[in-house]
Amino acid sequence: MFTAKQRDHVRNYVVEMAQADPRVTGGALIGSTAAGVEDSWSDIDVTFGIATGNTIETVIDDWTQKLEQEFGVLHHFDLHAGSSLYRVFLLPNGLEIDVSATPEGDFGARGPHFHTLFGRAQQQLNTPPPPDTSHMIGLCWHHIFHTRSCIERRKPWQAAYWISEVRNHTLALACIRLGESAAHGRSVDKLPADVTNSFADTLVRSLDEQELRRALAAVTMCLIAEIEQWDTTLCARLQPLLQEFGALQVKV
Repeated sequence: MFTAKQRDHVRNYVVEMAQADPRVTGGALIGSTAAGVEDSWSDIDVTFGIATGNTIETVIDDWTQKLEQEFGVLHHFDLHAGSSLYRVFLLPNGLEIDVSATPEGDFGARGPHFHTLFGRAQQQLNTPPPPDTSHMIGLCWHHIFHTRSCIERRKPWQAAYWISEVRNHTLALACIRLGESAAHGRSVDKLPADVTNSFADTLVRSLDEQELRRALAAVTMCLIAEIEQWDTTLCARLQPLLQEFGALQVKV
């Protein structure tokens, strides 16, 4: 397990490496450090603007070689978001380094957690549009029906998967409704207890058929309650079928 001192050393190395690169126009902290909530489990999140005429893949490939030589990177993978490329590194001590590169014209804050370290950045870029809640509700009812069919087809692992997906999307809907981030469950723990308490019953405790039916019933009731908060008319249309396929499946 890495220490805070080791993390600071690696972060300083990455920032100095990028600042010394003439292809870089600016650098910033993002993530928990920029938000002021870094703790002993936080990873490194840094982002850099890349001058026009340079390919961000080439820049990050060059940095990857240096990081591998300096720290013995175990593995890395890429994520693409718009014009940005995120390369995520894992070090032998368990430290994760998230390094992103963005063309200079698109480099800047897309949210409140952006702390410029050097160079130039746009003051405020357009933030991504909020998630489509109608689409999310559609995914939820889709998953309810697929859960039921998986139980009837004796596919317990797939049924458990779909139940988890319904729970995750329904919690995301609650986060959006209450003004919290819906991404990757990062704000679920900020939701009030009167919202989250009922979701404890949606956890699948075994692959027994009766348990899957119980969890399906619980997650269906949570979904119905959440749709009611968003659109009472839509909820009235969906509720009878949701109850037929989900909430009434607990056999006594």
